[in-house]
Amino acid sequence: MARYLDILEETFVIFRVASFSTNPRKEVAKGKKVFFWDTGIRNAVLGQFDTSELRPDLGALFENYLMAEVMKRNVQRNDPAELFFWRSRNQSEVDLIVKTGDELQPFEIKWSRSRRRASAFENAYHVPVKTLTSLQPSEWPLSLDTK
Repeated sequence: MARYLDILEETFVIFRVASFSTNPRKEVAKGKKVFFWDTGIRNAVLGQFDTSELRPDLGALFENYLMAEVMKRNVQRNDPAELFFWRSRNQSEVDLIVKTGDELQPFEIKWSRSRRRASAFENAYHVPVKTLTSLQPSEWPLSLDTK
């Protein structure tokens, strides 16, 4: 399976985002999340072409879209920012962490207005987590100047 993922990554079908951790006893230090560069290919693999707002994977599709756009921006700009996700052993999660030098910019990605607080990350790193939704494109990290 790992070899297939390597081939898909080398041919720019997918990309992987590593987990962020400074405390392996409390945080998931290993593991990667897989995203598709093209959400159309993702939908084809899943056989899911429904355009309804009620599709069950809408949140995951939006997260994949936004992660791919941030990654494309980094590649296009030759940006030194590193992208991670974060998960605690208690399953608290932050979808995207943009790390530039020592600066962390954490984001929760939500399709709806849901505003779940990522207090575990905030408590551990003393950095507020922003929530990005489909309704607030002006706040997406695509426009962040991380330099």
